[in-house]
Amino acid sequence: MKLVKNENQKNVETVSDKEAEEAFIKILRWIGEDPMREGLLETPRRVTKAFKEYFKGYSEDPKDILSKTFGDVDGYDDMVVQKNISVQSHCEHHMAPIIGVAHVAYIPKERVVGLSKLARVVEVFSKRLQTQERLTMQIAKTIMESLDAKGVAVSIDSTHQCMTMRGIKKEQATTVTNYYLGKFKDDLSYQNRYLRFIAK
Repeated sequence: MKLVKNENQKNVETVSDKEAEEAFIKILRWIGEDPMREGLLETPRRVTKAFKEYFKGYSEDPKDILSKTFGDVDGYDDMVVQKNISVQSHCEHHMAPIIGVAHVAYIPKERVVGLSKLARVVEVFSKRLQTQERLTMQIAKTIMESLDAKGVAVSIDSTHQCMTMRGIKKEQATTVTNYYLGKFKDDLSYQNRYLRFIAK
């Protein structure tokens, strides 16, 4: 094991794939399973591989994604809205899936970004342990700062399996969060137009 620094400059102890697999073997024993039975022999390796995919956002910098912009937009200065971006994350309290959609809008000042980049920013932050509130804010603040936008709006509507499959078990419950910056926060006409767009 070795110590590395994450984006918040805190020392984080890295763990090898082998150590992770050994931990999953212990968990299998803890739940009452036999990790040596045929169907589970490869499970620790598969789960380790899956976790790398679930949490790949820790190794990616969303600001890099937004670093390439375009200025040839002929003065376009109204909002750009991207709706129904799929969100697949995990809650930091139970590591249970969060499944939903995000809607993102920004008002460019002078430059725009490739449309796929907005979805990629959502993806990077989603592939980390999250609360929905923090996820919504991180996406909005990163787009606002990286693009020097006039305004940013982000909404997420999702289901949390930590409350649909366990605990209170309310299968139909969804959670909606919104975060507004710049013109979307200061001018309700922008906010209302945005909300009408994403409701269609």
